[in-house]
Amino acid sequence: MSSLPAEIYSIAGVRDIDRAAIEDEGIPGYTLMTRAGTAAVRAARSRFPEASRWQVLCGAGNNAGDGYVVARLAAQDGIVVSVLTVVDPDGLKGDAATAYADFVAEGGVVMPWSGELDAEADLLVDGLLGSGLERDLAGDFAAAVSAINHHPAPVLALDIPSGVHGDSGRVLGSAVRADLTVTFVGLKAGLFAAGGAERSGEILFDGLEVPDRCRPPGKAMYRRIDDSMLRCCLPRRKRTAHKGSFGHVLVVGGGTGMAGAVRLAGEAALRTGAGLVTIATDPSHAGTLVGSRPELMCVGIADASELSQRIEKADVIAFGPGLGQSDWARELFAVVAAQELPCVWDADALNLLAAAPSRAEHRIITPHPGEAGRLLGSSATQVQADRRAALDALQERYGGIAVLKGANSLVASARGVPWLCTAGNPGMAAPGMGDVLTGIIAALLAQGLAAEEAAAVGVAVHAQAGDRAAAAGERGLMASDLMAELRGVVNP
Repeated sequence: MSSLPAEIYSIAGVRDIDRAAIEDEGIPGYTLMTRAGTAAVRAARSRFPEASRWQVLCGAGNNAGDGYVVARLAAQDGIVVSVLTVVDPDGLKGDAATAYADFVAEGGVVMPWSGELDAEADLLVDGLLGSGLERDLAGDFAAAVSAINHHPAPVLALDIPSGVHGDSGRVLGSAVRADLTVTFVGLKAGLFAAGGAERSGEILFDGLEVPDRCRPPGKAMYRRIDDSMLRCCLPRRKRTAHKGSFGHVLVVGGGTGMAGAVRLAGEAALRTGAGLVTIATDPSHAGTLVGSRPELMCVGIADASELSQRIEKADVIAFGPGLGQSDWARELFAVVAAQELPCVWDADALNLLAAAPSRAEHRIITPHPGEAGRLLGSSATQVQADRRAALDALQERYGGIAVLKGANSLVASARGVPWLCTAGNPGMAAPGMGDVLTGIIAALLAQGLAAEEAAAVGVAVHAQAGDRAAAAGERGLMASDLMAELRGVVNP
């Protein structure tokens, strides 16, 4: 079992890898299936060492074949194994038929699905349906999935939980909720999107010894933001550096009564390494903000002309935290929108942008699904149903870099394969987290990262800090808890 690779593929892309392995490299399909079963058994024995009574559910196609291989190898390993099938195995073809025949030849018994699982099973193995599923589950398949989800034993899914769409992650009627998914050959996009991200549990990957030349990076659907990217983009600083070497971030926002948002963005920018941070905010907040974090420079902005003077001294603008949609906010919007400095827009800056759309190549927008829906004239539900399509639409309509926040945040520019972040946790669904991300990305821009790198690395830094902060538990996590963790993440 290897660490998760950087490339994440569509189902068509994974099929191309399979084809290249079999046709170009001469690896028999049944050899790949046997390696997959071996990897799954090894992972199950490691993850669930006390489980000694497994029940394997098999369906159709190669996913069923994987299930029969798992059953055969687990039995050889001394596990008590039972197998239920939802379809007549005599109808299996190719490698799946061979896997079934080999299992039976070694004394394996396959029972037809009768509506019930083994109540004493301490591990269930999902080999019902693979990643090529396109229509909603029904009949015995839906009943088997429901039974799996109501059984107390942990669940191992082979390749992808049955019922999850391999590309979009959409739940096709119903889907298995796995505790562990062992996926093969190439990472599938559906494991990291929508319902797939929620139902996959822990994800382990095994490349089945397929040569890397069978996986051309340019054909991936996403690139995973990994630690190697952080190390490359966040090198050690030169001993001769000074604060002027790391840029000046101007945080613009904090309308009446909303000082907390700009405070979070400003401190996050400092913790991420910006040389100087100034907050331009409602005059009533300036003194309070300086008192709470003296390292921040805070200025009250009564009208748009005062903001223009501050912009002249800045290298990067972080626009939107706590901005509101008052007349004051709209005046600041007009000034910032006319600038060509690198900038990060979030929160009400995006809501004002939705009302007056424009393209800007120097801008990074960071909407959550609700804001993305407003920017696209749709809804959060529609955005979540196909996050990749929404990401592409955001970038095309607004230019620059688009960050679509949420579980497994996405980052896209006008060129190249979009980025996907696999770090982060549900505890980060809390007020102020977006403000922290805005400050992080702005600080990375100020330190000289290109916009796409700053957005991708910023998303990963934010997520990893959130994971560190959630070590004691996700429930109750606050945005300010990330501050103490940022320094460790940005010094890899």
